[in-house]
Amino acid sequence: TIYRENLTVPELIAQIQRVKREVSVPVTTAEVWNVWLEHPELASSVDYLAVHILPYWEGLPGSAAVDHAAKIYEQLRQTYPGKRIVIAEFGWPSAGLNRKEAVPDPLTQAQVLRDFMARADAMGIDYSIVEAFDQPWKTFEGSVGPYWGLFDASRHAKFEFAGTVEAQNWYLKAGAALGLGLLLSLAIFVIPGVRPVQAFVLAVTANAIGAWCSQVFDYWATHYFVFGSQLAMMLGALLLVPLIVIMRQRIEELAAILFGSTPRRLLTAPLTALEQAPFVSIHIPTCREPAEMLRETLDSVAKLDWPNFECVVVSNNTTDASLWRPVEEHCKALGARFKFIHAEQLEGFKAGALRLALAHSAPETEIIGVIDADYVVDPNWLKDLVPVFADPSVGLVQAPQDHRDGGSSVTHTLMNREYAGFFDIGMVQRNEVNAIVTHGTMCLVRRTALEDAGSWSSDTIVEDTDLGLSLLARGWQSLYTRKRYGWGLLPNDFNAYKRQRHRWAYGGLQLIKKHWRAFLPGRSRLTQPQRAAFLSGWLNWLGAEALGVVIAVLNLIWMPLVAFFHIAVPEAVLTLPVIATFVV
Repeated sequence: TIYRENLTVPELIAQIQRVKREVSVPVTTAEVWNVWLEHPELASSVDYLAVHILPYWEGLPGSAAVDHAAKIYEQLRQTYPGKRIVIAEFGWPSAGLNRKEAVPDPLTQAQVLRDFMARADAMGIDYSIVEAFDQPWKTFEGSVGPYWGLFDASRHAKFEFAGTVEAQNWYLKAGAALGLGLLLSLAIFVIPGVRPVQAFVLAVTANAIGAWCSQVFDYWATHYFVFGSQLAMMLGALLLVPLIVIMRQRIEELAAILFGSTPRRLLTAPLTALEQAPFVSIHIPTCREPAEMLRETLDSVAKLDWPNFECVVVSNNTTDASLWRPVEEHCKALGARFKFIHAEQLEGFKAGALRLALAHSAPETEIIGVIDADYVVDPNWLKDLVPVFADPSVGLVQAPQDHRDGGSSVTHTLMNREYAGFFDIGMVQRNEVNAIVTHGTMCLVRRTALEDAGSWSSDTIVEDTDLGLSLLARGWQSLYTRKRYGWGLLPNDFNAYKRQRHRWAYGGLQLIKKHWRAFLPGRSRLTQPQRAAFLSGWLNWLGAEALGVVIAVLNLIWMPLVAFFHIAVPEAVLTLPVIATFVV
């Protein structure tokens, strides 16, 4: 045997002639079939043709592999009549990535090889099957390299050469998938008032997750791993677990909204007016906001259909008099109901401004309303929602955020629709277990509840959600309406959107750090459904974003391994949940 890379045809012929002079056995060289057709001079120099026919590498489907080999064999016979022809390599891999229409899998391998051997024996073809045993070390041939054997690396036959061919361990895979699907489906039975279509969607989701887990276990059991691909498989599968939890939660929310029972706690219609209207103090914190925008906000507040209210505007850390002086003058023009407070050096961010507004509220104030400086409110906001506080257990009533500039650009449209999804799906579902996320605009809070929770806190930069969680931990009830009562302005551009998201994510981590003890048994009055709603919400909010970063970094680490050390990453089994979550 002589082996040397990059021989030219004349050089190869010279080597063959030299060997022929020194041995008394037939001499040939093994080449892919097209080489023999393209170089008849090479065919003339050998005693017989050793031909490689590997339909997988040509991207042919398994159903066409044997016909293709027979066709090539006949073409060579007609081209070189009387010359002995041996198919030195024919095979099909049992695992790895597809190559065009060629899909490697155990059943296709069994079908192709059994059909080929039967056809070759019938035609009297001499052949060799590549190869006898799987060779796990052969990763230099890509993902299919280790899987060409008739036998696996443990010397067990991959399929029977006669009789029915079945997928290996299919009953174990199916049993594991069904078992996991059934286990995950048990949660459906604890959903109050679950509807048939809703249960069907959740059951399909549970069984799909069970099937994926079964595929992961099967992939692990039936594939060969070097250390790098082993690490990639383990980390990839582990990172997908929280992603699947997030996907399942979102499907549950969508199924409940689309197919579930009508929400029980959602405020849907104006309540009967109270005999005695509680006094409401509306607080508007502002920092370096345009005066014209604030005037529009104040004018909408002045039109509120409510007899007993005031409006306290706190301009904090705004040194430019051209921004706050016009607002002060406008408050005076609107009358005694409107108070303006200017504080140039106020600590505590927005929470500090809200504490200052609370300190300047009228003594008879029972309800505090908070809106952002850019919000225009509906005249019926207070008339429709304040009567909810007739129930002394209610500490907070939240209306959704919405925006009046949602159609000004494609970016703004997408932003607004994303926000709407949260307020129309997530908040509705959380409201069912008294676990809504409090937002620092369009919210009404009972003054005694606010004081019981320790007022607005500057411990975090999400003082609104902080307050809402504190209220729930003390046993107060919160209620939510899906009806829009106020419209603000979206972030000006994508950079402003990024800054907003950074603040929310950073504040969410602060919130977890501050309140994690409240989720321990006996440490607060939070119920199990409330705990589950917040924990899954944090996983949803922080997990998806953080996982994206981790996966991106790991991809950067793995790429050199894949490119230079031929480590195959199991793309298919790890990609499907990512695509499914993206679609959901």
